[in-house]
Amino acid sequence: MATKVLDSWAAARLLRGRASGGVVEKLLQQAADETHKLLIERSQLGEVYYTTMRRVSQAAAEQKAQEIAALPIEIVCVSDDLALTRQAAIYKAAHKMSYADCFAAALSKQKGAELITGDPEFKAVEKDIKIHWLR
Repeated sequence: MATKVLDSWAAARLLRGRASGGVVEKLLQQAADETHKLLIERSQLGEVYYTTMRRVSQAAAEQKAQEIAALPIEIVCVSDDLALTRQAAIYKAAHKMSYADCFAAALSKQKGAELITGDPEFKAVEKDIKIHWLR
C-alpha cells in the first residue's frame, strides 16, 4: 500500500473547496478504499488551525479541526521519534523552510512517501523526496 503525506497547503485547499482540492478529495477516497494510506504531521494541522483562526475565527478553526479529524488521514505525532526530529532539523538548517514544513518533508522521507503540496517552499527538498505538486 502506497503512503502519501499531506501538508497544510493541501489540507487547506481541500477544506476551502479549491480546484486542487479535487486531487486531494480523490486521494481521500482512495485512502477510505484502502488503496493507499494518507498521513499528516501534527504541526501541519496547527498551521491549518492558526491560519484559519487568523483569516476567519477561532470557531472556524475548531470546525476545520473537526473536519480533518473525521477524514481517513492518520495524524502523526513526532514527540517520541528522534530520527524524524533530527531529519526535520537537518532540513531547517540546510534550507529556508518553515520548521513545520521541515517536519512534513522529514515524514515523507522517513516513510518513503510522496508529499502532496502546492507550497513552493518544498522546492528546496524536491531532489530528496518525491512531491506531487498541486496547482
